[in-house]
Amino acid sequence: MKKRCAMVLVAFFVSACAPAPPPESKHTDETQEKWYAETVEQLVRFNRQAAQAFQAGKFEDASNLILKGQPLANRLLDVARPTLPAVEAASDLDQLYGQMLLMNRNYGWARLEFQKNRARWKSWQPQTDETARRLKQAEDAIAECDRKMTQ
Repeated sequence: MKKRCAMVLVAFFVSACAPAPPPESKHTDETQEKWYAETVEQLVRFNRQAAQAFQAGKFEDASNLILKGQPLANRLLDVARPTLPAVEAASDLDQLYGQMLLMNRNYGWARLEFQKNRARWKSWQPQTDETARRLKQAEDAIAECDRKMTQ
């Protein structure tokens, strides 16, 4: 009887040390949710408006649109596997912000924005002509920053 009781106690303590069962997975693909597509569209719209303002010399308007787009880009990229259109929209925002910083002679900050794009497109799979073009664009912008910093 003592032996059986001891075995039950040992079994109880061993089972108490076992890891907890994994939580039920409630993971959903957020990129398939309605808000995700709407946010991509909104960011693309902000990017287009900011680029137009930048080209027209309305730098304050462009800056305000870039600031409005930043939280959208962050939200899109915070999901487990962002979509290519979302990454492209975030990349366009970073590219435009980098161009504004470059224009204002903030070369180090501009370079940082372009480096984000280089890292993004260097590691993107699968590589396409478009991702290669974006990678080259980022590398060219970094080289321009480096030239301006040494002048």
